[in-house]
Amino acid sequence: AVVSTQSTGEVDIYRDTPIRYLGYANEVGEAFRNLVHRNVVRFSYVVSASYVLADAASKARLQAKQEDGKPVRTFTDVLIWQGLASVAIPGFTINRVCWGVGKLVNNLTPATKSAIVTGSGLLAIPFIIKPIDRGVDVLMDEAVRPYALKHVSF
Repeated sequence: AVVSTQSTGEVDIYRDTPIRYLGYANEVGEAFRNLVHRNVVRFSYVVSASYVLADAASKARLQAKQEDGKPVRTFTDVLIWQGLASVAIPGFTINRVCWGVGKLVNNLTPATKSAIVTGSGLLAIPFIIKPIDRGVDVLMDEAVRPYALKHVSF
């Protein structure tokens, strides 16, 4: 249901350009949580959520231009996929990585502990992206699309 730009050779600015990294802003915010004010972390979620909404709206607009397009279904599909794969699951994962590392290095000086916790969170980001994306693909293909989205026909 989602429009693929790979087959047309078009560049998807939300997936094929550095704009894609805006979706990871909240992971960076989570990694820096122990060093910055909580509003900075909250803002990182605003950036990521804005990216998700922009991508979903972009894909829905492409669908609306097609004769048999389903823009509402596409918007919903992309919103759920991106919301899980770019915001909710990675943000939670990095938060828990940083929390766990913080517990492990609790006996170090605060400055050393903060540096290790933040570094661990940042280093974990590249390793969690693909497994989370694949997991969300399976969830969407096996549960969300066949059961929830099958009722969205426009």
